Amino acid sequence: MRVLSYLQRAFHGRPYASKLLILCSISSGGLIAYADSQPDGKMSIVDHGNKKSQKKRVVVLGTGWAATSFLKDLDISSYDVQVVSPRNYFAFTPLLPSVTCGTVEARSIVEPVRNMIKKRNGEILFWEAECLKIDAANRRVFCKSTVDENLAGKDEFDLEYDCLVIAVGAEVNTFNIPGVAEYCHFLKEVEDAQRIRRTVIDCFEKAVLPGLTDEERKTNLHFVIVGGGPTGVEFAAELHDFVFEDLVNIYPGVKDLVKITVIQSGDHILNTFDERISTFAEQKFSRDGIEVLTGRRVVSVSDRIVNMKMKSNGEDISMPHGMVVWSTGVGSRPVVKDFMEQIGQGSRRVLATDEWLRVKGCEYVYALGDCTHLQQKKIKEDISEIFKAADKDNNGSLTIEEFREVIEDIIIRYPQVELYLQSKHLFDVVDLFKDAEGNDREEIDIEAFKLALSHVDTQMKSLPATAQVASQQGAYLARCFNLSEKCKRNPEGPRRFRSGGRHEFRPFRYKHFGQFAPLGGEQAAAELPGDWVSMGRSTQWLWYSVYASKQVSWRTRLLVVGDWSRRFLFGRDSSRI
Repeated sequence: MRVLSYLQRAFHGRPYASKLLILCSISSGGLIAYADSQPDGKMSIVDHGNKKSQKKRVVVLGTGWAATSFLKDLDISSYDVQVVSPRNYFAFTPLLPSVTCGTVEARSIVEPVRNMIKKRNGEILFWEAECLKIDAANRRVFCKSTVDENLAGKDEFDLEYDCLVIAVGAEVNTFNIPGVAEYCHFLKEVEDAQRIRRTVIDCFEKAVLPGLTDEERKTNLHFVIVGGGPTGVEFAAELHDFVFEDLVNIYPGVKDLVKITVIQSGDHILNTFDERISTFAEQKFSRDGIEVLTGRRVVSVSDRIVNMKMKSNGEDISMPHGMVVWSTGVGSRPVVKDFMEQIGQGSRRVLATDEWLRVKGCEYVYALGDCTHLQQKKIKEDISEIFKAADKDNNGSLTIEEFREVIEDIIIRYPQVELYLQSKHLFDVVDLFKDAEGNDREEIDIEAFKLALSHVDTQMKSLPATAQVASQQGAYLARCFNLSEKCKRNPEGPRRFRSGGRHEFRPFRYKHFGQFAPLGGEQAAAELPGDWVSMGRSTQWLWYSVYASKQVSWRTRLLVVGDWSRRFLFGRDSSRI
């Protein structure tokens, strides 16, 4: 008792120290548990005033793939982080097509942002609001709350920043085609998927009403998907399975009137995939009765008609519809467009960044994900400087030994060099030294050097607007922030061929891990690294395992797997909720 009294007096004498609560078991004499607490049961109020003055203020706009990946990996000990987004959750967007048909429920693919940041001990602040304007000159963002305006308090506020991370994603690109915004459904957000699900059920409920002609029923049950990319194709496959595995059983009177059509302006669907996958998908859709119309461009959409034009002969075609889903590309959001005007990028379609994800023309602003375009520097712009740096004896020619000393820096700084070697099946960069007949040369002059590298820039490609790219960019930028002070002292990047010295960090390098295309009927296609193409039922099970493993929490992982299991056992839910 004397010991306990002493400990009690000692801890109460230190109001700002944590108390160690020790529960001892008399029977075993063991230590059962310990916990931090405050005297008199009161929570401490930590003054962050001095801390914040020493930390850099980082404002992150968005809670998508890029922002979430950045926040997850960021070491916040040196940063005061504030997150602004109109959505207080992260959504696993690759499964949105599954949400449209009830294969997966909407809540199963979302993780509340506050669940994610609470693991960081409250050191990341989140505001549910929309960024209306970025003031780059004064390093300030202006925001407006998206919460119910009838609640007390102001809706608008502004935040100052030392570093700004723009990861707001993109919006659907309608290409200013008449009627698209008014009459088409999009598939970018969770709310879009829920809206599509309700509309599909509405089309069936309307089609079975008495007094309708067969032509009216056919119109209501004609589902049109504009865009033959991964999202459009996956939605068409999900819709086909939903209709012919579930809905025809409860709407048997109209099962022969349902029609699904995919409209693609190009010559093939899934044209970003390997040609074998594109052909397999078209054949699969043909067997399933999904009509694929290629070489057609939509010119307008009304409440009941889709108007198209044949690209080959200019012929106009009209098609009745019950629902249209628009999945043809993305464009910049208004806040990004306004920001681009401020910094001299107004003529561009997408915000441009350098290889370190820094916005061009704006210091301390970074951009990630779908709202950006990474501008890889062309090697032809620096060929003369590279030659001078490598030509140490200044004799006007390069030997293989001299070239080898700058090879590593060249490959890191200009990744298109490595892609060019792969495309030409060259095993070593020095193979570029060979002459037109394929013979080795001991040295080359500046003109031969330029000629050897003249076609390298043809391998430069824009990064796709995918979750995989955004996630890798977020992780990369977090690493740069974490190593900022270290790399200022000891740069890890490649040589600066123009100004001398070295870059602080290695440039961002996207690593492609493959892509999937679910095609319905428990079949999928996959394009994986190493030119490996897989198609069929086994690939669908690979898709299940990969997508389950990529969930951001065990909660969503279990929910998604549970939804898949429920669908196998009981089918999809056809309620309008």
